[in-house]
Amino acid sequence: MLAFILRRVLAGLALIVVISFLAFVLLYLAGGDIARRILGENASAESVARRREELGLDAPLLTRYWDWVISALTGDFGRSWFSGELVTASVTNRLAVTLSIVIGATIISALLSVVLGVWAARRGGVVDGAIQIFSLVGFAIPGFLIALGLVLVFGVSLGWFRATGYTPVTTSVTGWLSSVTLPIIALSIGAIASVAQQIRGSVIDAMSRDYVRTLRSRGLRTDSVVYRHVLRNAAGPALAVLAVQFIGLLGGAVIVEQVFAIPGMGQLAVRATSLGDLPVVLGVVIAFAVIVIIVNLLIDIAQAALNPKVRLS
Repeated sequence: MLAFILRRVLAGLALIVVISFLAFVLLYLAGGDIARRILGENASAESVARRREELGLDAPLLTRYWDWVISALTGDFGRSWFSGELVTASVTNRLAVTLSIVIGATIISALLSVVLGVWAARRGGVVDGAIQIFSLVGFAIPGFLIALGLVLVFGVSLGWFRATGYTPVTTSVTGWLSSVTLPIIALSIGAIASVAQQIRGSVIDAMSRDYVRTLRSRGLRTDSVVYRHVLRNAAGPALAVLAVQFIGLLGGAVIVEQVFAIPGMGQLAVRATSLGDLPVVLGVVIAFAVIVIIVNLLIDIAQAALNPKVRLS
């Protein structure tokens, strides 16, 4: 098991190096005259040249990347070119906001997906049909439309939750719940539709296996067979889908945070990209890459614990 984890960790580190290099090169090649953009069109050529030298843009690209890597290894990802704020501080302050929404949506998605997937597989008929329709609707409607609908109905019309803004949990627990409930629901619906379908299919497949008929012939209750044996076999594919959904939720959070005016990573990424604030954009890219790699590592460990054959892959 330790060798399996070590292989996954080394693969993750290699992936971070590749992602950081590609992001660095693409962002700087597409950035144009960054110094001119920062100073404005009316700045003199001397001022632009001086600014370019201050930012280290006069050095070769590979030299700049190497210097960035050395600084990043010490936790220094540079400063914003526009606000002067440390990139590490900018990302850290907003990462907790985004993760609180994404993790909340992942937990809700996982729990409801298991309930709906098992229910559809066991009951069939009208129940299965209704869940199938819900899944199709969840797939078909874009997340931002669901978010807008939730804002208009439950935030503006009914006033049950905050329509926009964010309250830190350290300030008020009830205020935090009011500000994150609608974003979590908006992110969860599509994920529930996908994972519930996966669990439904896996449970139906597992229920037709010989070992299930053997267990039931021994007098075990159906609930015991399903929740102690069938779900264990169905968990592997479901975990893989859930990991993909978590990554998708990170991307969906970019749009949802804009709709609900939440100061998270999505808002930071959109603003930094529109300004061409490359140090901040790089910080966001690396933060997302690290999160994705950690999630995939945890899923791999969970699957290896459920299925020892995975450790040999």
